Amino acid sequence: MVVGFPCNQFGAQEPGTEDEIATFCERNYGVDFLLTEKVNVNGPDAHPVFAYLTAALPGVLGSRAIKWNFTKFLVDRSGAPVRRYAPTTTPEALAADIEALL
Repeated sequence: MVVGFPCNQFGAQEPGTEDEIATFCERNYGVDFLLTEKVNVNGPDAHPVFAYLTAALPGVLGSRAIKWNFTKFLVDRSGAPVRRYAPTTTPEALAADIEALL
């Protein structure tokens, strides 16, 4: 399952409401996966999911910060974080890792 977490912490790219963001993503990018409410992914108000993921899978040089939108995390069916991917990693590039978990 793919889940998107809209976040306005990266250059104010997602300033709209959840409905506006969902409409924009569907119309412009064909997004048909689940989008959550808008969340923070960095800082003291980071959503618990991202506090968990970034603690388990820190980024470059051990940083817990998410540097840019579209950072991706692969989580197994039991909820264990498996791998963190750069924002530039295409969804297609995750296919082999996903298939290995199935």
